[in-house]
Amino acid sequence: MTAHINANPNDFAQTVIMPGDPLRAKFIAENYLTDAKEVCNVRNMLGYTGLYDGVAVSVMGHGMGIPSMTLYAHELINNYNVKRIIRVGSIGATQLGIKMRDVILAMAAGTDSMTNQKRANGYNIATSATFSLLHRAYEIANEMGLPVKVGNVFSGDLYYDPDETLIGTLERSGVLGIDMEVAGLYGIAQQFNIESLAILTVSDHCLTGEETTAEERQLTFNNMIKLALNVAT
Repeated sequence: MTAHINANPNDFAQTVIMPGDPLRAKFIAENYLTDAKEVCNVRNMLGYTGLYDGVAVSVMGHGMGIPSMTLYAHELINNYNVKRIIRVGSIGATQLGIKMRDVILAMAAGTDSMTNQKRANGYNIATSATFSLLHRAYEIANEMGLPVKVGNVFSGDLYYDPDETLIGTLERSGVLGIDMEVAGLYGIAQQFNIESLAILTVSDHCLTGEETTAEERQLTFNNMIKLALNVAT
């Protein structure tokens, strides 16, 4: 057990699917895994392990923001021998060519957070997905007939950011969307040499003002979930 995860040493599979919302983790476990078992629940950050197509896979929430994402990832990697983390979550689109509920494969992630600089002696080191996972996800999406967008995203520290120039800058830079966790995941994965990928669904549009409800974000986005599970197994 750790300070934040009360699972036993072998309770997690080597691959963990991580949504931000622990209730989305519960939804995935109950609707997609067989023989799913709850393995942790500290602070209601729920985690489960079960089988998908006969392969052991775990799913656990990671909370909101890079500090929460990296806290749980650190303990999973260093205390539970997790070798692969796939984030599934929502993202706000920053390109007009991106539509609501589009699925995005995050190739790399920029950020305004200082977290990754602290890992790299103050340098801005690029944070990117594991290419083999990214390539596999793209191929599986094609097999599923699921159109996906592949490109760079941005992870912001503030959900309510006072910088009114941010979205326009991201649009001009070709960034597909903005979330709050991907850069943290990719940074810690590089630090500890594990595989990582983020598969994201557009939940709101920063340019058009469109948005989904909290219930939709929690209980739908099934294409993203199926793709992540197929990549994991």
